[in-house]
Amino acid sequence: MPKNILIVEDEPAIAQDIAFNLEDNGFAIAGIAHNSERALDLLYTKQVDLAILDINIAGTKTGIGLAKIINDKYKIPFIFLTSFSDPETVKEAVDTLPHGYLVKPFKDSDLAPVIFIALAKHEIDNGRLIPSLEDYNRIAASAITKTEYQIILSVFKGMTNQQIADNNFVSINTVKTHLNNIFTKLGIHNKIQLLRSVI
Repeated sequence: MPKNILIVEDEPAIAQDIAFNLEDNGFAIAGIAHNSERALDLLYTKQVDLAILDINIAGTKTGIGLAKIINDKYKIPFIFLTSFSDPETVKEAVDTLPHGYLVKPFKDSDLAPVIFIALAKHEIDNGRLIPSLEDYNRIAASAITKTEYQIILSVFKGMTNQQIADNNFVSINTVKTHLNNIFTKLGIHNKIQLLRSVI
């Protein structure tokens, strides 16, 4: 069942582009809000699994103000999608513990991975377990090794290939080789498909 995403963005054209992008990646749109009041209304009346928040929006609340309400009342993951990248705004945003922060302009291909990772981390933080090595080996064409499973766990934590390499004291090419082997064994093509298996 597709996850329902709330888009809070005061530029209608940008909001619609985001909606098309999400639908192309298998998500459903819970609603589009151009101001904070509409966002609060949609949060209250719709099933929302994740919110995308612009920081500078019309209405009585900023995106950061909405994030605080989401934390208090709704306990769902949210990401900031904003043109603000100054240290003061970023610090204020980080204090709300977002599941992601994307700076505009961004590539269309950047959005879906951030959302998949945010949803996966939220599930893990709330006690949903990542499939075990045994679970993977039931569906893999050939056995997933313990090393490969550690790579899978790192992907679920949102680590980049370089971070995985640094963490394991190996080259980034070694990480890419492991990932390609994992994809082949599971009959998938990319990290997004890997993340979809737990959300």
